[in-house]
Amino acid sequence: MILEDLKHKAKGKREQSIYTCLEEIKSSWKENVGGLIQDWVEIAGEQLALNCTPLNIQNKILTIGASHPQWRQALQYNRLELIQSLKSYGYQIKEIRIRQYYPNDLVTRESEKEIWEKHPSRTDKTGITNCPFCKVPSPKGEVKLWGKCSFCRRKELRID
Repeated sequence: MILEDLKHKAKGKREQSIYTCLEEIKSSWKENVGGLIQDWVEIAGEQLALNCTPLNIQNKILTIGASHPQWRQALQYNRLELIQSLKSYGYQIKEIRIRQYYPNDLVTRESEKEIWEKHPSRTDKTGITNCPFCKVPSPKGEVKLWGKCSFCRRKELRID
């Protein structure tokens, strides 16, 4: 009985020490990119956070990777607001550098065969229906995707 109580107390101390250790590690991240990654959604906003990633902090310069050129531009336009947001969270950042960054999990390369298998113009997969606008037989995939056939869609998108 006494031995079991000692084991239970020792286990409790060990669990507490692991928790304390993890909290110390987490608090040491505050001035590091690890802490920034944890706070990133609140600091940058959901849209930027989904498409841009903090990569490095060195000499108070934050390097951010953007997954697409449009996000690089969005970061550039919002640079000053982002620096202010970082400072409000306790990060002493004086400048932001932006670079193109393609995380491995975002880069997916489909073969032409895979793309063609899902293509909305496949009549052998999706079937045929009449376009609600021009009444011409059209692939169901196109009508489902755009609400019209590809020819009517093209006319809609044409800029004169």
